[in-house]
Order: sequence, then structure tokens, then C-alpha cells
Amino acid sequence: MEMEKRISLELRNKTPAEVAELVVDNCRSSDGEVEGLSDDYKELEFLSMVNVGLTSLAKLPSLPKLLKLEISDNMIVGGLDQLSEKCPNLTYLNLSGNKIKELSTVKPLQNLKNLKSLDLYSCEITTLEDYRESVFELLPQVTFLDGYDHEDNEVPDSEADDDDNEGLDSEADDDDDDDHTAGPTRDGEDDEDEDDEGSEGEEVGLSYLMKDGIQDEEDDDDYVEEEEEEDGVGVQGEKRKRDTEDEGDDSDGDAD
Repeated sequence: MEMEKRISLELRNKTPAEVAELVVDNCRSSDGEVEGLSDDYKELEFLSMVNVGLTSLAKLPSLPKLLKLEISDNMIVGGLDQLSEKCPNLTYLNLSGNKIKELSTVKPLQNLKNLKSLDLYSCEITTLEDYRESVFELLPQVTFLDGYDHEDNEVPDSEADDDDNEGLDSEADDDDDDDHTAGPTRDGEDDEDEDDEGSEGEEVGLSYLMKDGIQDEEDDDDYVEEEEEEDGVGVQGEKRKRDTEDEGDDSDGDAD
């Protein structure tokens, strides 16, 4: 697919001024030049044109907000001065797999003052003696070359990923703060529950003791009543006995 047609499809019903990211990898440039892009893409921040057959950047439009440019696996041999004129705010540039042979070819990149990461992997320039030291000396603003810094430390994840991680850490800290804040409240609730349970236990205990006391009093009353009944029976028995004896005495008197 031709580059111009591919770019038109990638718009996805947006206007060029609304596009911040554009990827047109593996399409074809008909004449080795950038096609289908214009100054209307003024909000573009990321552009990828990998393996599209570019030999020149002369027709690259002005992209003042462009930060990252991927143009690896093309046939670019020079003309990098166009980048500082058209994309002055670049921070990341991937030129790997192109036809760059000499240090002088990358010298114009000195004018990209914000350039932090440069990739020249698989370019012939990498075979030069002291290649890395020479590039770092030529481009002092560059921190990472081919994925590693001057001390061979690997490039970290993108700044966007770092920002995301910071955002997650902040959320985690907020969650921890919420937990710490909520903790005493829950403990207080537990204490209140325990106090309520203790009060209920005391009330039940008092009720139980009072019930036992009432029952004991009732048992005592029953016992007294039983004793009185027994005493009454004894008295009645003695009365009947005396009555019988009196009757016997009367009978003996009559006989006499």
C-alpha cells in the first residue's frame, strides 16, 4: 500500500490537526520521500515510518510537537539536518538499519538540544573504532545510545510508564492512608460491640440471679407451708386422741 493512502486510512475520521500518534510501518514510498504528511499535523507527537523505503527526509513537514520518530529499516544515507529544522523538539530518534556510515552524517543532530535517546543499531557506523565513545562525545545531550547509557546501563521504560507507576504508587499510598484512617474506627466499633455484649451479659446474669432468688423464696415458702400443714395434722391427731380418751372415761363412769 502506498504511504499516502495508508496515512489517509490511519486518520480514522479525524482531521490531521487531531492526530497525536501516527504509525504507517511497512507501506511504500513511491519515490523514497515522505508522502501524505503536511504541516496540518501540528499536534503530532509520535511518528513511525519503519520499512517504507525512505531514502531522504527532505519532504518531511514541520512537526513542532513531534517527540519520538521511528524511521528504522529504511535507506537513509544523510540529510539529517532536516530533523533539527522540522522537528526541533525530538527526544527519541531511531535510525537503526539505515545506510549511515560516518560520524559526520550524525553531526547535524547536535542541533536537537532535547535529544536523549538515539538508536543507530545495524548501521555501518557502529563498526567504527570507539564508536560509542565518539558518538557520546559528538552528541553530549544524548543519554542513551542503542539502548544503553555511557556506563552500559540499559535504558529504562518510557517516561510514560514511569509516570503511570508513580500514579499507581500514589493510589497505593492513598489506599494505605485510608486503611490507617479506617482502622481505629473499626477497632472502636469492635470495642463498642464488646461493651454491648458485656452489658448484655451482665443483664442476663442479674436476671438469672434474681430469678434464682425468687425461686429460692418460693421454695422456702413452700417448705414453711408444708411444715404448718404437718403441724396442723399433728394437732388434729392429738385432739382426736384426747376426744377418744374422754369418751372412754365417760363410758367407765356410766358403767359404775
